[in-house]
Amino acid sequence: MMRLPWFEYRAPRSVAEAARILEGEGPRAMLLAGGTDLLPNMKRRQQAPATLVGLRGVAELKRNGAALGAALTLTQIEQKNDLPAALRQAAAQVATPPLRNMATLGGNLCLDTRCSYYNQSHEWRKAIDFCLKKDGETCWVATASKRCVAVSSTDTAPALIALGARVKLVSSKEEREIPVEVLYKNDGIEYLTRKPGEILTEVRLPDQAGWRSTYWKLRRRGSFDFPILGVAAAAHFDGDVVIEARIALGAVASRPFLIEKASEFLKGKRLTDEVIEEAANMVGSRAKPMDNADMDLYWRKQVTPDFVGYALRELRGDDMRETRLRIARYAVA
Repeated sequence: MMRLPWFEYRAPRSVAEAARILEGEGPRAMLLAGGTDLLPNMKRRQQAPATLVGLRGVAELKRNGAALGAALTLTQIEQKNDLPAALRQAAAQVATPPLRNMATLGGNLCLDTRCSYYNQSHEWRKAIDFCLKKDGETCWVATASKRCVAVSSTDTAPALIALGARVKLVSSKEEREIPVEVLYKNDGIEYLTRKPGEILTEVRLPDQAGWRSTYWKLRRRGSFDFPILGVAAAAHFDGDVVIEARIALGAVASRPFLIEKASEFLKGKRLTDEVIEEAANMVGSRAKPMDNADMDLYWRKQVTPDFVGYALRELRGDDMRETRLRIARYAVA
């Protein structure tokens, strides 16, 4: 049985108090929201903070209005019918219902990057020699690489990037607001631009009038598993003509990212089969999966245009329920 290491627990009642604790404790402290990612990591000794700063008692982080509090659970996001479809679909496809009842929006946005050499027990990692992400000097996925290529596995981030959302970061010294895509760096270790003393407090969505959005996820099983591909698409229509579009990919790099070339290509066009195919191939060319997650990396790249096509056809108005059910029910045999 893997047990948690010893730690001190602090329970602030406000964001300001939590920020003061973070400043005082420095790198010894980590934030705890739902704990569905951090606590397993601690059991595997991938992270061993001396102090956990629990955010469950901070009411400010549970706002459920124009600004979405970072401590809202994924179940609450899934059930909030006035939110864009892409965000609700992304939240609904994370893990299982019990985990979604605990996991938070902010926690999913800050989810640790994953790798088949990193997400193992301490004894397993020690036996093969530790990797670059934790305690070692070599990336066992790309041994010549000087940076870690652990993959981003957040579902909500691609959806929020496609929706043009922004996040608010608060420390004891300042507050700042940045686009969701700016929150991430293409580095498996230093994957966030969030500073050590900052707390992600809320997510703000722009006006979604006239927009349609969707999120499609590929994983081995129809539930529980992390994504091995995430495709989020959003488009603003004038009739059947695309005025503006945004397509984002997740789980094929160390960060979720926007495909600007395809987004620009779709502007002013109708989503004909030919346009969808060309846009899907543009997106597929940017997918660079690595051999550190489930399934064959070449196959994952090959099916990326298919999933982009599903997303764009759904935005066009096609009935994609049967395709969704097939993917969810059978996933990958």
